[in-house]
Amino acid sequence: MKLLQVERLIKDFSIKLGFFGGRHVIRPINDVSFEIEEGETLGIVGESGCGKTTLGRTVIRLYEPDSGKIHFNGTDITSLREKQFRRFRRNMQIVFQDPFSSLNPRMTVYDILARPLRIHKVVPKSEEKDLIISTLESVGLKSEHLGRFPHEFSGGQRQRIAIARAIITKPKFIVLDEPTSALDVSVQAQIANLLKELKQKLKLTYLFISHDLSIIQFLSDKIAVMYLGQIVEMGSAENVINGMLHPYTRLLFSSIPVPDPKKRMKFSIDVSEVPSLANISTGCPFFERCASRMKECREFRPRLSPIKEEHSVACFLYHNEIHR
Repeated sequence: MKLLQVERLIKDFSIKLGFFGGRHVIRPINDVSFEIEEGETLGIVGESGCGKTTLGRTVIRLYEPDSGKIHFNGTDITSLREKQFRRFRRNMQIVFQDPFSSLNPRMTVYDILARPLRIHKVVPKSEEKDLIISTLESVGLKSEHLGRFPHEFSGGQRQRIAIARAIITKPKFIVLDEPTSALDVSVQAQIANLLKELKQKLKLTYLFISHDLSIIQFLSDKIAVMYLGQIVEMGSAENVINGMLHPYTRLLFSSIPVPDPKKRMKFSIDVSEVPSLANISTGCPFFERCASRMKECREFRPRLSPIKEEHSVACFLYHNEIHR
């Protein structure tokens, strides 16, 4: 069963260019479509600035979309009023990248976890403490931590509290916005294992956003590769990793560091900085950096199209479908 369906999603922001510059519209999500089955993890990977975080926040309507459709559990939630959408919010949660800034420093752990319970009226007040303690223990913390404040914990412990806050309403779907990137390497592995364990135990569905390809491979059932607001390749984790098609996907995976100082990293593709979202060409977004570019790539944008079962790519090297 499809839990989340996103159709041709667009999100625009208005920015000011320079001190004396005028207003300019950038589009960090540009005609994005995908589906996530219930109990599945879709990993979104790409360089910083490609629109991953904006996508995660837009599908749960922390940002309002400018165009497109979002269907959750069979219901179109794109244009629902806040009062109507409130019952969906309980089932759509998010874990942010920085656990310190996402937790209120003036609230104790008990208050942080009690707040969503009271907002969504999950349990009667008489059962509140028991649920908070059991949720806290499920993420590896203890009841003795309830009266402490966020600054009294390590980064890994703070992220466990953030995860506890996300799962305490018993949601179906969680957006994980780079939940391990602000943590030490040893702690990253612990949090990744915890997320995998919770997914199986609570039957959760994840949209997992990261630029860490090793964690993406570990957690994801499907992978979508984003570049400048567009998905350029998508498919099962096995197909994308073992049969990379798009030149940008090959660039990403070839940039994974090799733990051997004698081996030099070799790039067959331009590894320069990502172009600005404020200056995107009308054609393929990867045109300027692609060693395999063709004449039509400058003028037309390729459509994300299936090449084989559970593997799609947006590239004229494999098909000639033009995005209108």
